[in-house]
Amino acid sequence: MVQNTPAIPAALYARVSSDRQDIDLSVAAQLRALRDYAERNGYLVVREYIDEAESGRVADRPQFRKMLDEASQADAPFQEILVWKFSRFTRKREHAVAFKSMLRRRGIRVTSITEHADDTPTGKLMEAIIESVDEFYSENLAQEVTRGMREAASRGFFLSSKAPFGYRRIKVQDGAKERPKLEVNRDTGPIVKEIFEKSLRGVGLKEIAADLNQRGITNKGRRWQRTSLHYVLTNEAYTGTAVWGKTTTGDKEPEPVRAEGAWEALVSRETFDAVQKGLEERAPKKRQPARVGSKFLLSGLLRCGVCGKPYTGQGAKSGKFSYYVCGTLLREGSGSCTARYLNADRVESCIVDTIRGRILNDQTITELVVLVAEEIDSLAGELGAQLHVVQAELADVRGRLDRLYEALETTDLTMQALSPRILKLRQREDQLAAAQEDAARQLQQRRADLPTTAEIGEYVADFREFLAEGSIPERKALIRNFVESIEVDDRDAILTYTIPMPSDGVTRERTPVLDFVQSGPPPRHPRIRDDP
Repeated sequence: MVQNTPAIPAALYARVSSDRQDIDLSVAAQLRALRDYAERNGYLVVREYIDEAESGRVADRPQFRKMLDEASQADAPFQEILVWKFSRFTRKREHAVAFKSMLRRRGIRVTSITEHADDTPTGKLMEAIIESVDEFYSENLAQEVTRGMREAASRGFFLSSKAPFGYRRIKVQDGAKERPKLEVNRDTGPIVKEIFEKSLRGVGLKEIAADLNQRGITNKGRRWQRTSLHYVLTNEAYTGTAVWGKTTTGDKEPEPVRAEGAWEALVSRETFDAVQKGLEERAPKKRQPARVGSKFLLSGLLRCGVCGKPYTGQGAKSGKFSYYVCGTLLREGSGSCTARYLNADRVESCIVDTIRGRILNDQTITELVVLVAEEIDSLAGELGAQLHVVQAELADVRGRLDRLYEALETTDLTMQALSPRILKLRQREDQLAAAQEDAARQLQQRRADLPTTAEIGEYVADFREFLAEGSIPERKALIRNFVESIEVDDRDAILTYTIPMPSDGVTRERTPVLDFVQSGPPPRHPRIRDDP
């Protein structure tokens, strides 16, 4: 039986420059080619974006910006963008990398129907660096937001978007702003008290859920489950306490903020604590996981040049040192492969030094961060253009409102006749005012994001320190942004890694790995030092 593959929802983007560089292929011709390609390759065209006689600048391409806006939505209407050439998408390489990276993180690809994808190691590395720098700068903003949230929580405001079962969200005045708090829902609040009372008596979650479901009492329209009941019984909000910043990721996070008496309690603290103790006593004992992540920095990268199998990290029986051993030799024993045992500390140091010296040098990182600065500056320009559009429409709406109010004063028109139009314009005015405030805030933040020379220097130093002192998983992730593979033969390690500039591809370097060590069983070979 033949099954039909679901069509991939796609958007078409076509553009002709104002300088007429592509006069030989008009927008109409591009669209014909794109539609034909989509039909032949199983795409469902759901959007078409056309910028005619526009420059390559993003700020001058309204349809391009609209396409990116729709792509950034949680329910983006398409999964792929088809273009005639990548130059129709954007001419500047760093812009292309940034936009494609953003789209790829949302599961959306950009495909040229006449060219191969620009997935060179250079492009991939630039995307990784841009993402790292974006994260570096966004952490500053996140810290400011976190401080504000902790302050609001300490004053007893409710910061989650949905009220717990048994409460409802209300707005209270806080100076010039309105902030959310909780108020007991008189219909469902008693149900919460009943749930806690039954749990305190030792009634199990399954039995409580069955009783509530049988009585037709729902959890905001859904049937009760053990998990939803457990959430209720472990939620401190029911004691009248505002809690923010509580995590389960370890002890490195700051202490959560707690504000007692933030709203009316449904259960006492004594009852809540007693219920927690009962839940813990009745909970099944958890078993520790049998495996943890590899502690070896180069696991998954080292490969035997003799038999082709990956190397595996091992600790010596003495516990004094570690080594890497060929997978064939490890499984099949002596004689199965002529590969050597590698001293883990030495080979890891060699690889890290190569990355620091040839890739993470001042010139390379500085140039990459400058590219990011240019991209941030470009995005700031787009936000400025967006702010200008919003301000213009807001001025127009306010002008129309003024004219309507003037008509009320100077003509026979009544408020009843004009109120629908006034109400609609007032709603639009509120929306635009909020959009103006948001765009202005983002623009200010983008301008603040531009790095100085001193910040670039600090960034380079942080990257190197991160490579030297980060945790094993963190250092692994960083190394995999640069190194593709390490093939070890009898004498050397062939390191395949990316050079971001000026090379445009993969570099194969034959680097001597110092001090091959026969440190595992069987001890047949003495220690060998290879000369470079």
